[in-house]
Amino acid sequence: MNTDLKRILIVEDDSRIAQNISKGLREKGFDTEVAYDGLIGSKIASANHFDLIILDINLPSMNGYEVCKNIRQRNPNVPILMLTALGEADDKIEGFNVGADDYIVKPFDFRELLARVNVFLKRSHSDTEPAGGNTLRVADLEINVDTKAVTRSGQTVDLTPKELALLEYLVRNKGRIVSKADIAEKVWDMNFDSGTNVVEVYINFLRKKIDRDFETKLIHTKSGMGYVLKEDA
Repeated sequence: MNTDLKRILIVEDDSRIAQNISKGLREKGFDTEVAYDGLIGSKIASANHFDLIILDINLPSMNGYEVCKNIRQRNPNVPILMLTALGEADDKIEGFNVGADDYIVKPFDFRELLARVNVFLKRSHSDTEPAGGNTLRVADLEINVDTKAVTRSGQTVDLTPKELALLEYLVRNKGRIVSKADIAEKVWDMNFDSGTNVVEVYINFLRKKIDRDFETKLIHTKSGMGYVLKEDA
């Protein structure tokens, strides 16, 4: 097996869909493994290294939300893309709440799935490049752009890939108000479903991790305009 191939785990109980995704990804040069059961998928993810996980929600033995939580407890960095027929806003928000990085609703176009896979794997590849001391700072918050390590007042902050992408975008635009549309375009790399409040959800995730336990708040809401990251006066 070519060890340079990116490895993708597909956890999907519909064998036709799972095999079609696996075949399509293999044709594009990826190494894939398929699990048709949530519990088995969780165990496979725990015992092996994967560069990305495609995860259904309605699974036997253990649903996708539980699988996602289990994976996140062991690996906060692997990109998780939920692929499901549950397309309501509440379903999507629940997926993001348990740690999913993206969400595609069935039926889907394989080209869209592939585009999102490539976005995450490109970002993950940059995470493995050697450190060069490139650090972003706002107040006592630091992001090492090379290693993707985040600290606040010297304390390590564990972020998912999507949380990190959002935080880095806010830091690079420190002092400037960025709209929800700006965030959706720049952080999600494509037009995101404006019917969901995913941006607000992820802002709340970041606030809990980098602001809640600190006196100085960095993320501020500008009503009707968007968000700004700056040191609170």
